[in-house]
Amino acid sequence: MAGRINDEDVKAVRDAVPIDAVVSEYLQLRNAGGGNLKGLCPFHDEKSPSFQVSPSKGLFHCFGCQEGGDTLTFVMKVDHLSFSEAVERLAAQAGITLRYEEGGYNPAHQRGERIRLVEAHKVAAQWYKEQLDTHPEADTGRTFLAERGFDQAAAAHFGVGYSPQGWDHLTRYLRGKGFTDKELLLSGLSQEGRRGPIDRFRGRLMWPIRDIGGEVVGFGARKLYESDNGPKYLNTPDTAIYKKSQVLYGIDLAKKDIAKVSRAVVVEGYTDVMACHLAGVTTAIATCGTAFGGDHIKILRRLLMDNGSARVIFTFDGDAAGQKAALRAFEDDQKFAAETYIAIAPDGMDPCELRLAKGDEAVADLVEPRTPLFEFALRQIVVRYDLDTPGGRAAALDEAAPIVARIKNSGAQHEVAVQLAGMVGILDTQFVVKRVAQLARWARDRGGRGPAPARGPQQQYEAAPRPTVSGPALTLRNPVYATERELLKLALQRPELVSPAVDAYGVDEFTAAPYAAVRQAIMDAGGAENGVKDDHEYLLRVRESAPDDTVRAMVTELAVEPIMRRAVDEVYAGTVLVQVRRRAVERRVRDIQSQMTRLSAGGDPAQLAAVQNELWVLQQYDQALREHGVAAL
Repeated sequence: MAGRINDEDVKAVRDAVPIDAVVSEYLQLRNAGGGNLKGLCPFHDEKSPSFQVSPSKGLFHCFGCQEGGDTLTFVMKVDHLSFSEAVERLAAQAGITLRYEEGGYNPAHQRGERIRLVEAHKVAAQWYKEQLDTHPEADTGRTFLAERGFDQAAAAHFGVGYSPQGWDHLTRYLRGKGFTDKELLLSGLSQEGRRGPIDRFRGRLMWPIRDIGGEVVGFGARKLYESDNGPKYLNTPDTAIYKKSQVLYGIDLAKKDIAKVSRAVVVEGYTDVMACHLAGVTTAIATCGTAFGGDHIKILRRLLMDNGSARVIFTFDGDAAGQKAALRAFEDDQKFAAETYIAIAPDGMDPCELRLAKGDEAVADLVEPRTPLFEFALRQIVVRYDLDTPGGRAAALDEAAPIVARIKNSGAQHEVAVQLAGMVGILDTQFVVKRVAQLARWARDRGGRGPAPARGPQQQYEAAPRPTVSGPALTLRNPVYATERELLKLALQRPELVSPAVDAYGVDEFTAAPYAAVRQAIMDAGGAENGVKDDHEYLLRVRESAPDDTVRAMVTELAVEPIMRRAVDEVYAGTVLVQVRRRAVERRVRDIQSQMTRLSAGGDPAQLAAVQNELWVLQQYDQALREHGVAAL
């Protein structure tokens, strides 16, 4: 086992890699106000963004699923890494050499499995690329690319490579780089042969498949020789780092433009992605040997932010298989808030063929939205029926009406219902409109998902159950809880505004048990005054001082949630401090008055006098707080 990573190096990694830069590799972030950013959560499905990032605090929190933490936590969760693997990945990005408490520097073979598999793919990708550039045998591959309009620069841009025809060229090369046979087999780069591991890919053009963060996690390999008995395209098998249903070819190159223009173009193959990008359609991506499905949609939704103006354009071949793929894509249409379209070249050419035949402009023109996906699906249904007969028209309507009922926009649904009546040949348009409306209503009654209603910021944070420790349920409608929450947010986010006063507040001044636990964690971390000196280190200590994950999640949530005031200044901070203290005083006054009632009925006179004196002092203090505010604290 490798030694424990030096604490100073872990802190250096946290400080060196901004959390918003890391998160932006996986989803689109937009301004949320108060210095925070927001986006669609990568950890659960949602229609409106409740995932917030605080660059100044180095923290993230989702107000929907309650996931939260710092940069390392995000990388661990999103890529399923261990703590050390996450530190090592970010350290590599930042150029930081890590030290280990036991055993000195970490030898390469002792790193986490995922890191090693990613490294193996990185080395393999570079080796394949070199073979395409220099190996005499790769002439076949270079010719294949040239015939499709891709020169050496294009191949280099996409990292295309070549795997030689021998049995174990890559296997021997990676062994020489320190990778074990076990790692080579786990990576999918090698497979078991009669006498040990041999290369999985031999005599093929190689396309590196990268995840959304840009790491090579697999390969797509195209057959070049008739003697190759394998399939036309051979992909990396599912491994610890590669799941074909969860990756999109070209997403690393396309993600920024997809987020920028709110548009994605889904094509069918690697060469189609290349053709589109070279033609200026830089939002093109493709699946990797599998149908476009739910996990792919999750990737795109996070980039598109699921706003109503977003567009997803599918390009499929005009043959029967392409039409079937289009209809299969439509089945998942309701998982998008974006509008979905289909683009098929009139002569059935794919983008690569179209670019060769008619140039870049024809490719750019092809992917301009023209035919909504639902319209294409309707035409494919209607054409199968004999519309000259009443029975044929009725059958076509029976199959097509549920599709129209699934259209998200109610205005568009009505308009398309009218179009469907014309397509089928039913003269009574209102009959079709009512039929579609009835089906849509039934779907909603069965729990069908429609567009989420708009919610205000208060509702947004109350929608999901909050983490709690023992005690009453939290609700921001309770002014006491709301004020206590604001004070803790100020103590975590703007400690300079409430220190040192807040450090004199007792745990018992927070009536909600989760808030009392957070107050205790702040005390255990040395108090909010430490946050004035080093806010990053302060938040880290508070989170580490939390007794369990529930309280730690609450700390993160409060450190990221916007303060409910546009102008956060000393005046507002003082108001909150006074409100929390006055309510604590009022509670104590009530307790003393109850105690006095009991003592007056026959208690110790000396004890009664002491209690009366405490009541007088508290009443004077409360009056001072009313008259002088924060100056009386």
